[in-house]
Amino acid sequence: MAFRDINPQAPVHVLVIPRVHHANLAELGAAGDGLLAELVAHAREVAEAEGIAGGGYRVVFNTGADGGQTVDHVHAHVLGGRAMSWPPG
Repeated sequence: MAFRDINPQAPVHVLVIPRVHHANLAELGAAGDGLLAELVAHAREVAEAEGIAGGGYRVVFNTGADGGQTVDHVHAHVLGGRAMSWPPG
């Protein structure tokens, strides 16, 4: 499923969340069930639907407290609609 972030960090900020529970990206990647590839494909679909695929976008997975993860369920942030700087902010 996908929905807009309640605290957007860019003009487009959509969360892509699998229905199957994995606590974080590391756990999802270790599962080896193809869900990671499916989640990334859905992030691309969101970028296309939001009209940001052509200009570029960022996909972010926060993992663990030090990585900024605040929800104990893996999800991807699709960010775009402006030039993305590094470091983010």
